[in-house]
Amino acid sequence: MTIETFDQIINDRGSKYAVSGCPVASKADAQAAVKLLKKDKRFARASHHSWGAILSQGGAIKNDDGEAGAGMVIIRMLERDGLKDHVIIVTRWFGGTQLGGDRFRRVQDCVKYYLEEASFKTNPTPQPQEGQDHD
Repeated sequence: MTIETFDQIINDRGSKYAVSGCPVASKADAQAAVKLLKKDKRFARASHHSWGAILSQGGAIKNDDGEAGAGMVIIRMLERDGLKDHVIIVTRWFGGTQLGGDRFRRVQDCVKYYLEEASFKTNPTPQPQEGQDHD
């Protein structure tokens, strides 16, 4: 499993944010991605790892990791983009100041950044061409 990470993309009142993601096929894959991310000591010390994915087989899955509502923000953005079978993880290092509702804007900003910059956008999975065998 290879996770693509964009680190320190937002700094708001001391809180720092990163966003990561990778293809997944199950909830276990999504949880394994978060676990792999936390193997990096810096990410292991983060305050929150909120994540969401929409699985072709199983629907929407998410985890707020103490950042109430953040997982649903990620799910809504994935739905709008039409991205399935891909987990997006928003990591926050709390900076000491409560952000209130702005925390949702920061999650949105992170997901938007990932959706615009991640390599899966420039290297999409090849789709079978019309007339080709689909076995």
